[in-house]
Amino acid sequence: MEYVVLGRANLLISRIALGAYGLQYVESDEAAAELVTMAYQGGINFFDTARHKPLSETRLGMAVQSIQRQNIILATKSIATDGVSLEADIEASLDAMHCDYIDLYQIENHEFVPTEKSQDGLYKVLKKYQEKGKIRHIGFVTESPELAQIAVDSDLYETLQLPLNVLTPELNVEIAKTCEQRDIGFIAMQPLCGGVFRNVPLAYGFLRQYENVIPLWGTRLPEELQQILYFESHPPVIDKKFLEETQHNRMLFS
Repeated sequence: MEYVVLGRANLLISRIALGAYGLQYVESDEAAAELVTMAYQGGINFFDTARHKPLSETRLGMAVQSIQRQNIILATKSIATDGVSLEADIEASLDAMHCDYIDLYQIENHEFVPTEKSQDGLYKVLKKYQEKGKIRHIGFVTESPELAQIAVDSDLYETLQLPLNVLTPELNVEIAKTCEQRDIGFIAMQPLCGGVFRNVPLAYGFLRQYENVIPLWGTRLPEELQQILYFESHPPVIDKKFLEETQHNRMLFS
């Protein structure tokens, strides 16, 4: 497993991350724990979940109890739209995952980008909890490339989570490149376009072209995770044939 620094957050993380929100769909707590353990033993140390997926947070928290806290990076996110709700979410996340701090707490918003001066109070709460040491780093999550660009330009967020895959617009790729230039960590959600795209080797190779991009794989079965770990050890060769196939698929699905 390769490890890279997640932008200015300066977190040393695995080249691939586990989207732990899928743990809510696993058949049992034990099966969820086995999946997380398998990921960790395979070299993955970065786990991302969400407060609005409470069972996923709880199961992730249970699963990592046997792992030394300093060896893993926990990330979660809130869809709160005001400061009071966000405070409640942060405290609930800390409680659900049985931890004193969360490495990366993200605001997920598809309507606006919270700032220091906005009336919603979201960013002020994030900074308050960062000063308390209960969250270490602050990120922004969106499916909108327009909002993503605003978040990047604001220079308030240490990481950005945005869809990036074979089928996303070229604008998303350009934003990922801008993040690299500005030392903002880039987390690629929906590497398989929400399940629409089934060619895992091509999806993996596409993202592997970008050194600063951390794919967030939302696996639910050991077989799926094993496949991802395999391609981490045996990455596809990015040659002329690979690029032609990538372009063919982009045109096919457009």
